[in-house]
Amino acid sequence: MRLRVGYALATTAVFAVEVFIALRVRDAVIRPYASDVLAVVLVYLGLRAVTPWRAGPCVAAAVAIAFVIEAGQALHVLDLIGLGGDRVARIVLGGTFDLKDLAAYVGGGVLVSLVEAARAAACREARAAI
Repeated sequence: MRLRVGYALATTAVFAVEVFIALRVRDAVIRPYASDVLAVVLVYLGLRAVTPWRAGPCVAAAVAIAFVIEAGQALHVLDLIGLGGDRVARIVLGGTFDLKDLAAYVGGGVLVSLVEAARAAACREARAAI
């Protein structure tokens, strides 16, 4: 396995933003929704950093992981495994199910797909110009 450094650095940057949001932002938009969009971006970037997978499978996996975590919230998995009162677990995995979060996760997948499509087009244009 070869680490993709650019994706690893981007993962680190998005992680730092997510930690900042989790610890410092208390509002009705950034914390609950933009943070969920960024969560999918974070997982996507992490997958791209450490797997040989192309963009499509990484987007699908990132959104699927987010959906599984949200399902865990609906089923109160943290409470079932004795971590319901653990602040870190609640920050990382969330504690409250919300259907709007699922839309935010899809939005994160769409955002990543659009950015990667634009990057691929720019690379094709650059190669064609050579």
